[in-house]
Amino acid sequence: MGNWVENEGLSIFVIFVWLGLNVFLFVWYYWVYAFGKKYYYTTKLLGAALPLARAPAACLNFNCLLILLPVCRNLLSFLRGSSACCSTRIRRQLDRNLTFHKMVAWMIALHSAIHTIAHLFNVEWCVNARVNNSDSYSIALSEIGDKKNETYLNFVRERIKNPEGGLLVAVTRLAGVTGIIITLCLILIITSSTKIIRRSYFEVFWYTHHLFVIFFIGLAIHGAERIVRGQTEESLKKHDPVMCEQHISDWGKIKDCPVPEFSGNPPMTWKWIVGPMFLYLCERLVRFWRSQQKVVITKVVTHPFKTIELQMKKKGFKMEVGQYIFVKCPTVSKLEWHPFTLTSAPEEDFFSIHIRIVGDWTEGLFNACGCDKQEFQDAWKLPKIAVDGPFGTASEDVFSYEVVMLVGAGIGVTPFASILKSVWYKYCDNATNLRLKKIYFYWLCRDTHAFEWFADLLQLLETQMQERNNAGFLSYNIYLTGWDESQGSHSSAHQNYQKSVKTKIPQETLRGSPILIEHMRNSRDHHESTRIGVFLCGPEALAETLSKQSISNSESGPRGVHFIFNKENF
Repeated sequence: MGNWVENEGLSIFVIFVWLGLNVFLFVWYYWVYAFGKKYYYTTKLLGAALPLARAPAACLNFNCLLILLPVCRNLLSFLRGSSACCSTRIRRQLDRNLTFHKMVAWMIALHSAIHTIAHLFNVEWCVNARVNNSDSYSIALSEIGDKKNETYLNFVRERIKNPEGGLLVAVTRLAGVTGIIITLCLILIITSSTKIIRRSYFEVFWYTHHLFVIFFIGLAIHGAERIVRGQTEESLKKHDPVMCEQHISDWGKIKDCPVPEFSGNPPMTWKWIVGPMFLYLCERLVRFWRSQQKVVITKVVTHPFKTIELQMKKKGFKMEVGQYIFVKCPTVSKLEWHPFTLTSAPEEDFFSIHIRIVGDWTEGLFNACGCDKQEFQDAWKLPKIAVDGPFGTASEDVFSYEVVMLVGAGIGVTPFASILKSVWYKYCDNATNLRLKKIYFYWLCRDTHAFEWFADLLQLLETQMQERNNAGFLSYNIYLTGWDESQGSHSSAHQNYQKSVKTKIPQETLRGSPILIEHMRNSRDHHESTRIGVFLCGPEALAETLSKQSISNSESGPRGVHFIFNKENF
């Protein structure tokens, strides 16, 4: 139990608080609208559909307040970089910002569905009551407001039968029009955010996600018409609905039961979302300002396995290990921004990224940089690049541990390139205050060609450690998960290949997928009473496995070995 608390305790606590607030808001507003005196007659007219529409509306306000905060990257980077207000445990929660963003989005979808369905019933019953196609009590309540100096309860004033009446309400009322627009935007945003669309058609995901601007504008004005109405406070003092409801035909004739007065609820949603919208506007202004700063591409390197390296310089650019940037190339697309992990170290006088050519945008950048040509490309012919960032990630916390396990899958090795480079520079400078004492590095890749651009770094670091009589500082294993039998003469599941012709790395290269649980147990035996940081940049399936293994291999008690799992998110 203690192991689980160490890894997931705070995250689960945050989720439970969030869920608890949703439940509280739902129950509270359901009670207010179902049993409150102010909405006594409104509930009589609409029944259970009223509280079932208003309760999720309150939850929608709350979740729409939260949905933008996890994607305010500059705010999160500021919090991450401020040790005074952000401990290591809290920083780990910031690394799960996109996970929380998705959870909030699904909660918005759920409450939107309940809210919409409930209001469809409300509209139908209101229209029916106006054309005398309902019970006599609802008809009598709907007729309030027909006479001069009376305020109405039923917002539908036209006497048009369904379905024409309901359609008229949807297309002529502000709440109906904005409701349709909001719902369509939400459907497009959520459906285009699925993993298949995001990976195969990133442009579709990127463009439709920006419908959130229309979504929030519609949300802010959705309640401006005030169609949900309740009895006024002044009227409640003169007209007690519990006492007077039996005398509906005599209202206005009895002294203690004057005709009740009604008013619409003032719009509240804008009060919930104005703060996050302002923060996000500031976020976008900061991004725009930084994207206008000049970026110079100093070097373009073409690596095997359809990978290119861009080395760049930008005035005032400062980074930490493992951070990432957003890149825009106007030559390829004037609007699209794509995230890439920095592969350079903070100690270098440039910053670099490695880009795998896997889609239309990366293919366009590949061609724009002249990498598809054999001849030398002049610097002035290189495309203009806009850079936003850098932004913090889980990998920044590597130097907070004495022992770390770094696991990269394929191109997911990029944040660890930055870390290993930084370690190498620190050792070159004879750093003595380095808390990190041991690195276990694992790289899973389907093809040996992908190793070549990374091999020199590993060799340099290993040589440096040997010269400092600290050869045991770095232990690394490389696994060829897509090894072809024609590439080797042996067929055992985990055959060692010393100094692989393909990788050029003086360390064993293994075939097949690693059994990381064995490596964790070995690490646990060699490092007593230690918090070992486990860092992954790779697929969700591997993340789930590593997370479970980090918990199961941790020891109970404060003095035991604890594996703290961290994952990169973009």
